[in-house]
Amino acid sequence: MANFALALGTATKNRDGKIIEAFFPTPVLNPSDALVDAIAAVVEYKEGNQAIEVTAAQCADLSAAFAAAGDDKSAQFAAKAADSKQPLVMVILASDEQPTSVSEAFLKLQLISHRLVKPHGVVLDGVFGLLHNIAWTNQGAIDLPELADRQIEARLNGETLTVDCVDKFPKMVDYVVPTGVRIADTSRVRLGAHVGEGTTVMHEGFINFNAGTTGVSMVEGRISAGVVVGDGSDIGGGASIMGTLSGGGKVVVSIGENSLLGANAGLGFPMGDRCTIESGLYVTAGSKVRMLDADGKEVEVVKARDLAGKPDLLFRRNSMTGQIECLTNKTAIELNSELHSNN
Repeated sequence: MANFALALGTATKNRDGKIIEAFFPTPVLNPSDALVDAIAAVVEYKEGNQAIEVTAAQCADLSAAFAAAGDDKSAQFAAKAADSKQPLVMVILASDEQPTSVSEAFLKLQLISHRLVKPHGVVLDGVFGLLHNIAWTNQGAIDLPELADRQIEARLNGETLTVDCVDKFPKMVDYVVPTGVRIADTSRVRLGAHVGEGTTVMHEGFINFNAGTTGVSMVEGRISAGVVVGDGSDIGGGASIMGTLSGGGKVVVSIGENSLLGANAGLGFPMGDRCTIESGLYVTAGSKVRMLDADGKEVEVVKARDLAGKPDLLFRRNSMTGQIECLTNKTAIELNSELHSNN
């Protein structure tokens, strides 16, 4: 029997008793049948994809099940959870299907941010319908209808309730901080982002959910939802990549390895390895591009989408005519090793 994922975590409920967010510090991908069977015996799991609320009293048995499977981190968390007063939830996913609960959605987002799966590696269809806007505060997640009362209560106690943002998605680092990364402004990386080992996200850089980098990158621009940036590629300051939620449709816009999207440039089609788009140039999938030979003479005119995935291209705008031109990129992009040091 194939199993997709499982995790034990804490949950936050609103005043109606509904779970509005969940935290899974040690998710397990592709758990063994033995582990699933052991956990099922504790939480009375039957089959399929389920989010099951568990009690603190069950945590000792869950800890033993994880320990028997050799998962010490999950075993330690389950043991500590036995003393928690927070609601606890166990999510078991027999298959990777559209999530049907808030807990399932949060687990899948955290699978990406833990780098257990890459963007597009899990089914997230319908996630916007499951999640709703939450006030993410210094006292945790608060359902918006309850926010005003909580603010008054905090003030009467001589406290300040700080609202970091109002959004469906919290910032990633409140749930997981991947190894080997540098993030200058943590509010600009959403939960569900995949931040590759060696990536630096500067203050104006942004990474949406189900998107991100696969390795060493400098991110000073925007990586929109669904976009994947290959190892060794840079996103220049103010640069923008069109995502699946911002006009890109079902086309997965991506950047290959060792490529450069220049400052204030834009991309709307899948770009290959060792490519460059010069600063200030926005190339959409439908942009007309003049293809030049080694002598700078026009060979043909194509749409940028016809160049999807092709390597070693340099895109520039002719300063005299304003036309977009493409020629062989003779210089591969080499990243500054000092800028990308995350030690």
